[in-house]
Amino acid sequence: MSDLSIWAFRSGNISTIENSDEDSISGRGGLSFCPRQDSLFEVCVESLEAARAAEAGGAHRIELCTELSIGGVTPGFGLMRDTIEALSIPVHVMIRPRGGNFTYSVDEFEQMRGQIETAKRTGASGIVAGILHPDGRIDVDRSRALVELAYPMKATFHRSFDAAPELSEALESVIQTGADCLLTAGGEPDVLTGANAIGRLHKQARDRLQVMAGGGLRLANVLEVMRRTGVSYLHGSLTQWRQNGGAPRWTASDGVELEGNVREALRLFRQGLANGEVPTDAVRRPSTKGIGMSGSVMQAIREGASQE
Repeated sequence: MSDLSIWAFRSGNISTIENSDEDSISGRGGLSFCPRQDSLFEVCVESLEAARAAEAGGAHRIELCTELSIGGVTPGFGLMRDTIEALSIPVHVMIRPRGGNFTYSVDEFEQMRGQIETAKRTGASGIVAGILHPDGRIDVDRSRALVELAYPMKATFHRSFDAAPELSEALESVIQTGADCLLTAGGEPDVLTGANAIGRLHKQARDRLQVMAGGGLRLANVLEVMRRTGVSYLHGSLTQWRQNGGAPRWTASDGVELEGNVREALRLFRQGLANGEVPTDAVRRPSTKGIGMSGSVMQAIREGASQE
């Protein structure tokens, strides 16, 4: 999600992949191999061309949306279907019916439920969603309902989290929703500014949820973000700073450029892992947490596993 939309909301203007016994992440079209089971680099895209370029560059997972300029909204059925069918890596679909704030009416909530069903039918591996109360607190009940509806897809709670007034409390609420992963810039406009807060959230979450750093991730700061946060899950669109006849702004890369940027980001990412930028005591340990589960669903899985 864009830095602008998060900060606008804060100012009042507006799946993880689990550890497993197999060293792979499966998508609808095949397998994509990660450098290690406890690390992941996700690329946010808004077109099939960009998704293909990200995969070619080595991305481990895609977040698919449209209208990144307003923080991203749910892509249409055609883009979902074509992207999922074309790729061999997991695709997580943004569930957000409009730009603006993250509080939703009854009708909008029903629209989100329908979008999740569509994502499930197209073979998506996960969703990216989140609902807030008007005061910025996590709407646990309705967010949990989306997570449970999405099952067996994974569920990431998106950067609406960064608008919460108290991040430590908000993290506990996100965990209650049953989400597998939290995407955050630590309550700040970008991951570098929020790096210390992300690190604290990562330690607080322990093995209950994966914390993924995202928002303003650039090639120039990948290693520093890893070192300061201790996370081994990163997310970015890898946009570029350009001036096209007007004011300079961040703009999406074309396919060839994006593939190169992702390839370089993955090189830095692997370098950071190899050099110990992520401390071993900060790495999430394997857990029995299921895919997009919460409450009674998770308990049923645990009870079943204990009998095997």
